[in-house]
Amino acid sequence: MQEEDAQMLEIDHLAVAADTLEAGRVHVEAALGVALQPGGQHAHFGTHNLLLGLEDGLYLEVIAVDPAAAPPAVPRWFDLDRFRGAPRLGTWICRCDNLERTLAQAPASAGAPVELARGDLRWRMAVAADGRMPFDGAFPALIQWHGAHPAARLARSGCRLRRLIATHPDAAGLRAALTGMLSDPRVVVEAGSDMGLRAEIDTPHGLRVLA
Repeated sequence: MQEEDAQMLEIDHLAVAADTLEAGRVHVEAALGVALQPGGQHAHFGTHNLLLGLEDGLYLEVIAVDPAAAPPAVPRWFDLDRFRGAPRLGTWICRCDNLERTLAQAPASAGAPVELARGDLRWRMAVAADGRMPFDGAFPALIQWHGAHPAARLARSGCRLRRLIATHPDAAGLRAALTGMLSDPRVVVEAGSDMGLRAEIDTPHGLRVLA
């Protein structure tokens, strides 16, 4: 792999899945001690979100099925059609400059580019045909922004990602899949019996953990 491709991915945002936005809001605000901000609707997938600005150009979203939206013609992203249980950090998203080139190096199940919009925001995201993600979501979803980025529009919360710990039974395979695509000391891969994501976040109230 060429040297210029060694750091082609950057952490973009974290996604907390929930049955409802309210349940997700309660979960995140209790964990971090800061208030979420309004988001919007994603008509293509029939979902909606709430947002939280993080330092270093990152952000966090709570995402859920939008009960007011028409059912989408395709499976929902982030595997939300199969989501059950308490709200949880289920996905991390990395941005790139060239989605096709990145997908050529990613696991085959990383999906195909989908053109998306919310208001005046425009982006392309790799979404699998069945809505599922590589390594059950322990491998990041891939995004390419066109123009404005949501983090620049969010109020500062005083929160900064310190570490993101991804746990998976095939930790060696996950590390291999990330090698050459991401070089970020904040990302830690650990072996575990189940897939899990845990974010250590510095907040105005000290270090908090969001899972």
